[in-house]
Amino acid sequence: MEKKVDVTSKAVTEVLARTIEYLQPNPASRAKLTMLNTVSKIRGQVKNPGYPQSEGLLGECMIRHGKELGGESNFGDALLDAGESMKRLAEVKDSLDIEVKQNFIDPLQNLCDKDLKEIQHHLKKLEGRRLDFDYKKKRQGKIPDEELRQAMEKFEESKEVAETSMHNLLETDEAARDGGQKEGSSSALAGPLQIEQVSQLSALVDAQLDYHRQAVQILDELADKLKRRMREASSRPKREYKPKPREPLDLGEPEQSNGGFPCATAPKITASSSFRSSDKPTRTPSSRSMRAGDSLDLPPPPAPLDQPSCKALYDFEPENDGELGFHEGDIITLTNQIDENWYEGMLHGQSGFFPLSYVEVLVPLPQ
Repeated sequence: MEKKVDVTSKAVTEVLARTIEYLQPNPASRAKLTMLNTVSKIRGQVKNPGYPQSEGLLGECMIRHGKELGGESNFGDALLDAGESMKRLAEVKDSLDIEVKQNFIDPLQNLCDKDLKEIQHHLKKLEGRRLDFDYKKKRQGKIPDEELRQAMEKFEESKEVAETSMHNLLETDEAARDGGQKEGSSSALAGPLQIEQVSQLSALVDAQLDYHRQAVQILDELADKLKRRMREASSRPKREYKPKPREPLDLGEPEQSNGGFPCATAPKITASSSFRSSDKPTRTPSSRSMRAGDSLDLPPPPAPLDQPSCKALYDFEPENDGELGFHEGDIITLTNQIDENWYEGMLHGQSGFFPLSYVEVLVPLPQ
């Protein structure tokens, strides 16, 4: 039973981490999803998970440029239609994240924090009493028999409590739960846990089905609108471009070559008025008077290479909260590796996340 409980604990822990990563690949958004309060959702206080969806960002971009193109542009109208659909998809994605957090992530997290932790507590207590019983058993004859008997009873009691808690976790039959808990068990497990876990997995699949059904409906409506716009555009007569007739150009007098306007006489350039290097002062610190206390505005020194750091290969503009922006050539101090694709680092006193593909690691993080 201990081996089965250990495998169950590892499975629940990794599935939780992968589910959150599946919902939100962005590390900053994952952190906000983890902090989402389910109780607030039940009370109707949570309208969205608190971070932008990529569909919503795309929709806002399309709507902004669609408005700039104006109503006379068929492409602009199509962008408006697509942008509204993308924003609707973002709302559906918000609902998916919240539903999965409430009905799948939180129950499994509760299983890790309470039931599995309680089993580990009983097993640790059992191990301590086993060692105590073995020690007193070896000293049999040197200690009172009553003390040995009490140690054995405590060991048997802890053994039964630990076995019962593990059995309740692994058992699928409701009848296995009719027996009472021994003294030392903090709470009874409510209902067959394996059935509950399958029910929670079913809730995850139901939330995904609902999301994809709504997404298909939204995209079908958008596809119909775009096809209708294509038919309307193809049925419209093409307007021919007619350039405006050119006005006759009056060149004016022969000696004037700027459209009839008199031009000013250009000054003659002589050798004495030619440019010299001494006529243009060079911009150096010595070209202006330096007073005591004056300081030059110099860029901050790069991060020392005796600590984990990397060099930016390209410019990176942050699109979400928590991301760190930088320019090509910046030296960034590495503080943590989120996963195989994202780092966390500091630049100019600011900390944030950034993708590994944008940098070259100079000094790797310690393993």
